[in-house]
Amino acid sequence: MQEKIIILDFGSQTTQLIGRRLRELNVYCEIVPYNKFPDNDPAVKGVILSGSPFSVYDDAAFKVPDIQAIRDKYPVLGICYGAQYISYISEGGKVESAGTREYGRANLSTFVADDLLFKGVRTNSQVWMSHGDTITAVPSDFDVIASTEEVAIAAYHQRGHKLWGVQFHPEVFHTEDGTQILKNFVVDACGCTQSWTSESFIDSTIAELKATLGNDKVVLGLSGGVDSSVCATLLHRAIGKNLTCIFVDHGMLRKDEFKKVMHDYSTLGLNVIGVDASEKFFRELKGVTDPEKKRKIIGKGFIDVFDAEAAKIKDVKWLAQGTIYPDRIESLSITGMTIKSHHNVGGLPKNMDLKICEPLKWLFKDEVRRVGRALNMPENLIKRHPFPGPGLAVRILGDITPEKVHVLQEADDIFIQGLHDSGLYDKVWQAGVILLPVQSVGVMGDERTYERAVALRAVTSVDAMTADWAHLPYEFLGKISNDIINKVKGVNRVTYDISSKPPATIEWE
Repeated sequence: MQEKIIILDFGSQTTQLIGRRLRELNVYCEIVPYNKFPDNDPAVKGVILSGSPFSVYDDAAFKVPDIQAIRDKYPVLGICYGAQYISYISEGGKVESAGTREYGRANLSTFVADDLLFKGVRTNSQVWMSHGDTITAVPSDFDVIASTEEVAIAAYHQRGHKLWGVQFHPEVFHTEDGTQILKNFVVDACGCTQSWTSESFIDSTIAELKATLGNDKVVLGLSGGVDSSVCATLLHRAIGKNLTCIFVDHGMLRKDEFKKVMHDYSTLGLNVIGVDASEKFFRELKGVTDPEKKRKIIGKGFIDVFDAEAAKIKDVKWLAQGTIYPDRIESLSITGMTIKSHHNVGGLPKNMDLKICEPLKWLFKDEVRRVGRALNMPENLIKRHPFPGPGLAVRILGDITPEKVHVLQEADDIFIQGLHDSGLYDKVWQAGVILLPVQSVGVMGDERTYERAVALRAVTSVDAMTADWAHLPYEFLGKISNDIINKVKGVNRVTYDISSKPPATIEWE
């Protein structure tokens, strides 16, 4: 049984970072909404309460229905809002507006070095604050165990209990000893053994898949990306011939990608059905310019084609998806705001009547790659850059036509092949070309031109939750620009996107 830490999400933008830090400590964790605590799970070793955009005294503030039962049963660490919430609901605790938002670096001017939570923390260690409220009083059985120059109650501990709260964010990079603090909690307080590795994930997942699926038949929609490829390989190891994969070409893949991906999958021994449905998608996307409508049309179209192919397979009971954790974060937010739609999250038609299987749903992208390597998958599949489900449709700003897709495929192929040839591909997280909805004046030969402009986009990242633009060499960018303009008919201007995420996103749509 895989031991785990439960992270209760109150809507903080850094909740996923808590999970990442724990995974880096080889401790398995699951992030669940604040009101969805998994009762009676014997694998749970401890609980972390995340930050939140709300104040604890707001009418709309998130409150845990069974917080006392959780406190009585498990070690608990509250972070920022989580710490304020525990103090606020405990007799004698008090939380008030700080007057001005306390944001940025601070130093632990004092802390109780022999408290378990601060074992190994350095004197005057830097921490990261980000809150508009502050704890001004703690209950009588709580001890203040850390302060900064501006925050008197930077951390507390309930005497005789494994309950701590910190006003700062140990999960962010700027908190120098944040990983040590988290380790002290999950290892020393909770007793986690740091045994969660790629190999242990594979073993436990295959065993779980065998137990859950038995002799049932499963269909999986492949995309050519690392997520669905690793998902397919895991399922193949677990159920073999009972897995059928369907690869739908919606006409907006990269140049020759359908053929290349089908070849890659044959080397894995997978049973794959390839479907060219490009005419259907071009027809349904005609005249559509809104990015969200594009995603939904492609998502629905993909499911329609997939459903038709799956219906040809007798006695299928499960639909497998390569959904990973960032998909789930960006698709659904407990604060009610959707960042963007993903066609592999939700959207299953009721008449399909299949159960969902998502073996990778708790993994980040870099973890998926490590699992792929542990499965001895080909490196070209593992290292393949992320590619949006709607494909080039969300890299063409404006309406979609076969001609625009062709132009973009050619430009994109020059850019991606150039990254490979220059030894830059593996140094970039994700790259592609965007076809802009503008035309610009140029000169080719002795004639003026009025043709399309494209933007190159390349970013560095760890898990796509944040990203920085890749600082590619000027000489390389100059060569790619010349090659695209000289070889791709209809393009006379190339730009480079130097926006980071946030505030921008990796894709333009």
